[in-house]
Amino acid sequence: MLSTATIAQLAAELHESEKSRVQVEHFSKRFPEMTIEDGYAISREWVKHKIAEGRVVKGHKIGLTSRAMQQASQITEPDYGTLLDDMFFEQGGDIPFTRFIAPRIEVELAFVLGKKLQGPNVTIFDVLAATDYVVPAIEIIDARIEQFDRHTKAMRKVFDTIADNAANAGIVLGGRPVKPDAVDLRWVSALLYKNGVIEESGVAAAVLNHPATGVAWLANKLAPWDECLEAGEIVLGGSFTRPTTAVPGDTFHADYGPLGSIAFRFV
Repeated sequence: MLSTATIAQLAAELHESEKSRVQVEHFSKRFPEMTIEDGYAISREWVKHKIAEGRVVKGHKIGLTSRAMQQASQITEPDYGTLLDDMFFEQGGDIPFTRFIAPRIEVELAFVLGKKLQGPNVTIFDVLAATDYVVPAIEIIDARIEQFDRHTKAMRKVFDTIADNAANAGIVLGGRPVKPDAVDLRWVSALLYKNGVIEESGVAAAVLNHPATGVAWLANKLAPWDECLEAGEIVLGGSFTRPTTAVPGDTFHADYGPLGSIAFRFV
């Protein structure tokens, strides 16, 4: 386990990286003894920095929900991060590219909770009963810690991604909100267009067999910290497409069929 001083130092480095848009090198390379628990401790410390500056917690995100991504990251479960108020962008508008370093786009479903979910032993049925509505979402992920080491070109480890707030940077909600029992959420599908060309497609069942599964997992994962998912919070259930890279001027359009669409442009 890393020392309290080291955790505070690394969280400060992430905070500065986000502001300067200059990536930092892999924490896991500098500290080979780093653990998943250290990653979460750094992420929590970084979120404390943001709250001290006036940011407000609006919810959580779940990542690494597909089996392929877990195997690639050498992890057997998802990871999670915190959504803050300044991460939300209006759909249909322009998003400043300068807010990010190396943004990538993922297609997801967001659960807006009407009731608190407190683990342990939360089930998918508890999640569906506690959800006010489900709405299409696009997550903008980013890398304050460089994805590939600048010297060795080695990919960053899951410890780095977790420390980096599970790579979260932005969220766009749109489309048509639906009650969780109004459609079979497993079969919600989406086409992701970049500059008018389909880049990715997917179905929500790719997220742990049901997109609500990750929400239940997160409620149980937070329980040992005496934390819960509060009523009114937004929880991103996990991407059912691969990340798509973006550069200034790119336009994105995600079509969720009966659930509507989301569109925006990086400027």
